[in-house]
Amino acid sequence: MAMTADAADFRPRPVSTKLDWAHALKSLKRLLADKEDTRQVFEIMRALNGASTAKGYQRLLATEEGGRMAYERQEFAQRLMDDAWLDSFAPGTVGAAYRDFIRAENLSAEGLAMVSRDGMEDVDQKHPYAWFGRRTRDVHDIWHILSGYHRDGLGEACLVASSYAQTRGLGWALIALGAASRARKDRSQPYVKAIWQGYQRGKAAKWLLGEDYERLMAEPLDAARKRLGITPPTIYDAIPANVRDEAVPKAA
Repeated sequence: MAMTADAADFRPRPVSTKLDWAHALKSLKRLLADKEDTRQVFEIMRALNGASTAKGYQRLLATEEGGRMAYERQEFAQRLMDDAWLDSFAPGTVGAAYRDFIRAENLSAEGLAMVSRDGMEDVDQKHPYAWFGRRTRDVHDIWHILSGYHRDGLGEACLVASSYAQTRGLGWALIALGAASRARKDRSQPYVKAIWQGYQRGKAAKWLLGEDYERLMAEPLDAARKRLGITPPTIYDAIPANVRDEAVPKAA
């Protein structure tokens, strides 16, 4: 029987496990020169994270709710762009904290998705692994809320280290190591220790990619952190907010 065009779109395709270190290192240099150049993050992920994305999807299927979520294959970025849904969350919940965060920072899930598509035609392909990669992308700012790390240079470095512990994606590891290697050698502030603690916190926490985020958003933030085993970022919090953004100076 001939396969239709639509069916061909769903033909299983292997995820490349080839590591493109040259491209990843070039993108890392650009990212360290400008932390707002978010495209470089996705370039690094594309170069190094193929195998971890596939493994993450298989791990999701093994969880209690993972099969259902994978079957439904919700595009979470669309949900996060629903202002009425975001406005429905009571104060103190994960959803309310996320809503306040993205509005204060002038961020959006669709904005992040657009950056991820820049020069990457396969981001939106109809494939389970591609969907899992999009889901990982879409919950990044929720991880900011859960972890307590802000969007300053140090906070992003700490969250990246935590993300490596959660995903085992080598792209996250490269960015974290790059940030740690360039952290200011200031004995008065434990920048590298804060990044290392980010990894330790991510490793100790429950696997966040297995969560049902529709439910999680409605949970009280403190209760969600306790349930997920997310401890306070004590070292990061002890560093004055006014120096966190300069913790990782720009590369020349």
